[in-house]
Amino acid sequence: MAISNLEERNQVSAVREFNRFYTARLGLLRRRHLDGDFSLTEARILYEIGANPRQTASSLRNTLGLDAGYISRSLALLTRRKLVRQIASKQDGRERLLTLTPTGDRAVARLNEQSELQIQQLLADLDSSDREVLVDSLAKVRSILSRPKESSLRIVRVSKCSDEVLQLLKEYYDAIDVVVRDTLPAIQKIIDEPSSGVWLAYLEDKPVGCVLLRKMTTIPFAGECKRLYVQPAARGHRIADKLLDAQEEFARSRGLRWIYLDSHDGLKTAIALYRRRGYVPCERYNDNPQATVFLRKNILPDGPTARGAVTS
Repeated sequence: MAISNLEERNQVSAVREFNRFYTARLGLLRRRHLDGDFSLTEARILYEIGANPRQTASSLRNTLGLDAGYISRSLALLTRRKLVRQIASKQDGRERLLTLTPTGDRAVARLNEQSELQIQQLLADLDSSDREVLVDSLAKVRSILSRPKESSLRIVRVSKCSDEVLQLLKEYYDAIDVVVRDTLPAIQKIIDEPSSGVWLAYLEDKPVGCVLLRKMTTIPFAGECKRLYVQPAARGHRIADKLLDAQEEFARSRGLRWIYLDSHDGLKTAIALYRRRGYVPCERYNDNPQATVFLRKNILPDGPTARGAVTS
């Protein structure tokens, strides 16, 4: 598509010039990332698998925006180097679940140390005010470039257990290999319960994410956040935050004060999201055999502690 006016041409030129500057400054043009043993793509693949273990090759491809053949060849190479383990999915034998081997874990740890050292050196000559300007500017750039059109993203509390709900939940189950899965009647019960609910996220009118809220019977004034999921191809638009915003607003409107959730310590990205949103560790509150992390959030920060709530 041809550039139609001088202003747009200058804008394109400025972004391209910055790309050339930054890629050279970070050494991204070198054959090996951080002068180590991996290309930039290989290092990023290892990082993504470490941050989101048991994802599939197709999920990884969507996250990184890479060609299927290229991803397949890269994974085969990393597997031969005993860095990545591929395990057949019990739910779909055609899919392979990706995890790092102990060797892969050590490689990612070294890459993280080298990357942090590189950025520390980059920031070393900047005073505190310049650092703040830089970090704030980076956050603003990311927000602008990842922001969907206002009209393109919708969060909807559903009134029935549709095929869209079931498909997203199936993707969630498969992505993290959930053992105890919700039955259709159980999902419909959550939808029908006045203080519970199921929300779907639509991006460009396509269902791309979901979250559930189940009113708890064992803890007064509390609900449980379950099944938060965003399709890999739709990530980067703060959809998970929007789903949780809708869930919390609804919970407050129903008089709930606390939202609990369980997770697994391998789901580092999800746990980081919850902690950023104000969730704090608490004691185990259920018998989920796969859960190793238990968190809760006071959605009414000035409200009293709920009677019967477990304490951390």
